[in-house]
Amino acid sequence: MTIDITQFYQIFFEETAEHLTAMESLLLGLDVSDPSMDDLNAIFRAAHSIKGGAGAFGFNDMAEVTHAMETLLDKLRKQERKLGNEMVSALLEAGDAISMQLAAHRGEGEADAGLVRNVRTRLELLSAAEPVSPLPPSGVEKAAAEEVAASGQQDDPGYGFFDEPPTAAAPPQQDAGHPAGEAPVPGAGGAPSGRRAADHVQQQAETTSIRVSVEKVDQLVNLMGELVITHAMLAQSALQYDGAVNESLQRNLHQLEHNTRDLQETVMSIRMMPVSSVFSRFPRLVHDLAARLNKQVKMKMVGENTELDKGLIEKISDPLTHLVRNSLDHGIESPERRTAVGKPPCGTITLKAFHQGGNVVIEVSDDGAGLNRSKILAKAKERGLPLRDEMSDQEVWALIMEPGFSTAEVVTDVSGRGVGMDVVRRNIAGIGGRIELDSAEGLGTRIIIRLPLTLAILDGLSVSVGQETYIVPLNAIIESLPGSAADIKAMGGEGRLLRVRGEHLPIVALRRVFGIEAGIVEPERGILVLLEAEGRKIALFVDELIGQHQVVLKNLECNFRKVPYVSGATIMGDGRVALILDVAALVAQQAQAAKMAA
Repeated sequence: MTIDITQFYQIFFEETAEHLTAMESLLLGLDVSDPSMDDLNAIFRAAHSIKGGAGAFGFNDMAEVTHAMETLLDKLRKQERKLGNEMVSALLEAGDAISMQLAAHRGEGEADAGLVRNVRTRLELLSAAEPVSPLPPSGVEKAAAEEVAASGQQDDPGYGFFDEPPTAAAPPQQDAGHPAGEAPVPGAGGAPSGRRAADHVQQQAETTSIRVSVEKVDQLVNLMGELVITHAMLAQSALQYDGAVNESLQRNLHQLEHNTRDLQETVMSIRMMPVSSVFSRFPRLVHDLAARLNKQVKMKMVGENTELDKGLIEKISDPLTHLVRNSLDHGIESPERRTAVGKPPCGTITLKAFHQGGNVVIEVSDDGAGLNRSKILAKAKERGLPLRDEMSDQEVWALIMEPGFSTAEVVTDVSGRGVGMDVVRRNIAGIGGRIELDSAEGLGTRIIIRLPLTLAILDGLSVSVGQETYIVPLNAIIESLPGSAADIKAMGGEGRLLRVRGEHLPIVALRRVFGIEAGIVEPERGILVLLEAEGRKIALFVDELIGQHQVVLKNLECNFRKVPYVSGATIMGDGRVALILDVAALVAQQAQAAKMAA
């Protein structure tokens, strides 16, 4: 019977990507002066698994590159070569080449044959260099080598796709010139034996996860949202019953609510991923960029296992890349300058993630020069940005996120065009997050990003205008207060300002935004909700506050069309549709109107 192995391509692609990520992490962590044999063995096994799987599926171009990697790594393991920075760079470039080939086999572009050929040639030249005489192993090293041999690490014929593949699956041309120590283990095609068998059984017992497509998870989340809405409708309908019937119904609804919330938390956790999937790409970025800028920088990561919704994970990658590049380019000084001011020549960039309340907080910090207040103010004045006396540090730092703002004296391919921080602020605001800056000149800068746990469920405040109900995202609300004639001042045209603790905020009437005729007209008789987005504030004028609750987000464009100042919709307990306000769009529109009026 013929088996169509193309059905297994996706699993091979995913596992190869995991091997490449592990290899890159291990390579970046190697101590060039005293490399760990365990790390070298782990890198070798990853390359060997990729080569075997590539050969089994007929991806010979990938197998050739990984074979060249294996040859060099095997000589490093046997101490026939001395590890150097050029070898680490060559192995990292080989990983990039394999990633490019992998993308090509996935149908995502084409591999650069010239680049791949250069990478192979470089690996072969490094492997063929004059060998060093290995030192006789000490007693400890000899015992360790025997332990490695006993565990089967050097003789592992696994391809990373099959648990125990038949040795004939590898292409014949790969056997020629195969490095010593990689000969197939007798009996590899059958059941494993000895300690290897025990490890195999243990691995099978510890397999507690399965691969599920994102589409199925999204469908499960949508169904969970429908269940939450149905429960809210039942609770609303139950209010019309009285007496014993109502008591029994309320008791059952309370139990249903409890079970629904537990189920909701479990379903939402399925979409959660550790932020390490994003953090893991930055050590390589810092390694390469520091070399280009002639700086010494080390990367420190804290809280990589903090979980965040998959949708948010995908959206924070670009903003974090901007922040890390800015920290390295603008924040960290050159080794000479750091030494001159009493700092160690090697700077540190720290990525930190943790849960705080109902949010995930991600911090990007460095121990560099910090922000220069006078330089920022001078640049802001030059660009004509609105300034006032006695601005707080936080307000001054926020100026660097204005469109086109940059204090870089020279425009390079790394930075200086003034688009980085503006893009960061817009992207973070677009997913319901907030960004804050904290800096001390000479000590460093810390950038704090606060994100919601998920994009599927929203904590919101329901407000009414006339007969309509709207949802205001809770994370955009500063406070709410009743209107007071003494604090409301008229300005040009029909505009009004609210004075709050010495600060004047523009009042935005929600009834005017959506053209609602009914409702309260004078803000002195209504409620003012103070909102903040992208560093700007407004006072939203509504009739009254209804209550705070979790709502399930629905995409309005899929069922209707794009509505200005609306980010989505939800279904309330009474079956009515309530629009969810796009606070960032409201704030931006008010800022644009004020700019045109000026």
